[in-house]
Amino acid sequence: MTITDTSSVTTETWKWWESRRLRYNLGLAVAGWVAWGMTELTLRFLTPGMPTIQGTVEVSWVSRMLHQGVAYLIFMAVANLFYLAGPVAEKLMQPADIDGFRRRMFGLGFWFSVALPFIVPVLTALALINMTTTGPAA
Repeated sequence: MTITDTSSVTTETWKWWESRRLRYNLGLAVAGWVAWGMTELTLRFLTPGMPTIQGTVEVSWVSRMLHQGVAYLIFMAVANLFYLAGPVAEKLMQPADIDGFRRRMFGLGFWFSVALPFIVPVLTALALINMTTTGPAA
C-alpha cells in the first residue's frame, strides 16, 4: 500500500464517521431532553408533601434546567470526543469487513451514549424513594 492509498483510506474513514455525526448528536439531544423531562416528572411526583430540610433552599425548575442544560452540553462535548474512538479503532484494528465493523461500532456507541443520560432520572428516583423510606440524611 502506498502513502496515497493510506491517505485515501483515512479520508474515506473520516468521511464515513463524520457523515453520521449529526445523527449521533441529534440522538444525544433528544435523549437529553427526554431524560431531563423524566427527571422533572420524578421530582414532581416523588417530592410532594416531602418534609423540607431546615436550612435548604428550594430550587426552581428554571434553575435546575439551566444547571442540567450546561452539564448536558459538557456531556455532549465529551461524548463527541469519545465518538472519535470509532475511526481510531478502525485505523488501529484494520478490520476485514470495514462496513460491518463501522455499523457495529456506530450502533454500540450510539445506543450507549443515548442510554447514558437516563442514569440521572433513575438515580434521582432511587434517591428520592430512599429518602421517603429512611428519611432525609442528617
